[in-house]
Amino acid sequence: MQEAPPPAVSAADQALIERYLTHVHTEKRLAERTVTLYRLDLEKLAAQAAAAGVALTAVQPHHVRRWVAQMHAGGRSGRGIALILSGWRGFYRWLGRGGVIAANPVQDVRAPRQPRPLPKALGVDEAMQLADFVAEDDDPWLDRRDKAMVELLYGSGLRVAELTQLDMAASDATLRAGRGWIDLQAADVQVQGKGGKRRGVPLGRAALQALGDWLAVRGQVVPHADAAQALFIGRHGTRLTTQSVWQRLRRRAGLAGLPTSVHPHVLRHSFASHLLQSSGDLRAVQELLGHANIGTTQVYTRLDFQHLAKAYDAAHPRARRKD
Repeated sequence: MQEAPPPAVSAADQALIERYLTHVHTEKRLAERTVTLYRLDLEKLAAQAAAAGVALTAVQPHHVRRWVAQMHAGGRSGRGIALILSGWRGFYRWLGRGGVIAANPVQDVRAPRQPRPLPKALGVDEAMQLADFVAEDDDPWLDRRDKAMVELLYGSGLRVAELTQLDMAASDATLRAGRGWIDLQAADVQVQGKGGKRRGVPLGRAALQALGDWLAVRGQVVPHADAAQALFIGRHGTRLTTQSVWQRLRRRAGLAGLPTSVHPHVLRHSFASHLLQSSGDLRAVQELLGHANIGTTQVYTRLDFQHLAKAYDAAHPRARRKD
């Protein structure tokens, strides 16, 4: 027995969709590609409404929640559902402004949360391989600078923006600009993180050594006036940019023979993961990373468990059934 064809979308609903698409194309000047995507999402909405036996103007929040659940069960990602809901929400907002409906049925409906992906981190041996690497064929000036950057990113868990905004010492100009600085005497680095929140992070012995080696040769390049106090400068005397740090770190990781793509945040994740594995002190890791919410830091407990699970699978005789 053949399945009955899905109910046809009414002419009235189709006309509403066409009017809205004309509106976003001519008045909001959206690109053709965007209008096409809106059309697909609204046609899906109209088909769902027709199947439920309601006109587009009679759709209620419980209808939308049911359709969201169906999309999620069908494998649609939370991000994909959020984009669809955004299109539907705009359509009903337009209907509301025109006095066609009294309330937006999509207004308070949210897509399912996407599981937060685990941050990528190096293994301890890989991190040590990168930190201890010496680029013998490279410019010694660049090698010392890049080694000091690696030690701060991995040894102190700095964000790349925090790294590039470091000055050699505290000054009125540093404080006014909201930049950070290093204090070799106190063996710490003061950084200004997200939201203007300042924090102090200890400098380990390796970081202090690498910074001392770098500062001993930094003066070989005369910095520009606006980079006179910058801790990290380039060959042209300007403050190092975040993009330059990415490029130099990727190059250094390749020279060191690391099998994975390494960027500054991988070193920050490695700092947090390795510290948590050793200490188990989640609050301390939160403080050192500058996270306002402990929930942000808790992702590293999942990463730590993943590490332990891999070790268990690889080593324990009861972990996996033998073929």
